[in-house]
Amino acid sequence: MQPIGHAPAISSSDSWLALSIGNSRLHWAQFTGNDLQHTWNTPHFSATDAQQCLASLTPNAPLYIASVVPQQSQLWQAYPSAHVITLEQVLLQGLYPTLGIDRALAVWGAIDTVGSPVLLIDAGTALTLTGAAGDRLVGGAILPGLRLQFQSLNQATAALPDMGTANLTVQHPLPPRWAANTADAIASGILYTLLAGLQAFVDDWWQQFPDSPVMLRGGDSDRLHSYLTAYAPALARQITIEPNLIFWGMRKVRGERLKDEG
Repeated sequence: MQPIGHAPAISSSDSWLALSIGNSRLHWAQFTGNDLQHTWNTPHFSATDAQQCLASLTPNAPLYIASVVPQQSQLWQAYPSAHVITLEQVLLQGLYPTLGIDRALAVWGAIDTVGSPVLLIDAGTALTLTGAAGDRLVGGAILPGLRLQFQSLNQATAALPDMGTANLTVQHPLPPRWAANTADAIASGILYTLLAGLQAFVDDWWQQFPDSPVMLRGGDSDRLHSYLTAYAPALARQITIEPNLIFWGMRKVRGERLKDEG
């Protein structure tokens, strides 16, 4: 198992792996039955590294794959015990064909965790909001993620600096809203607009579904929650960070598959 990170070797006959292929990284989980044992992240793999990884797996150990990057998912589908998860396996009504499998699985995992209705905020490369009520998708929104918003200004302009990582390491305080230098002006424009937008979406959701839980996941979830705590502490206190929602959704897919096979 060393080629895919720091997971212990699979020894139980009831052990299986989950692989969520995101835009920036591979997200792994090892389960024994329904119990999560370990999670870790790796960069995207080359074809050679993927072949070496697959050769290291315990024979017949199931590998469940959910991917939003077709070029990466192709590297893993040759594994004999690979199960590629599709939208049809997520038992929610109202899913549309272009909905990302990561969003569908994460909101299904959120329902399994806290019930329904539920609103999920995913702070990854893209920042998405996905709401569900009962067993139906209500809908959502997509915008560039926190890092992508900072990076895009540098990439699309001649004079603005690269703020992709420098300002994102700052937890508190928020930058001055009325900034007196370019770096703070970029941080102010992006962060205050983003935070106000999130608050507006959550408030609208609560108008429709009062007392609905709000869940937060994704690579920038801790950072975003920290900014929300500074901007709107009452809102931040009502948001729960849960990094493993996609894995809970994948676990449900596996459970339904085993039920059908049994």
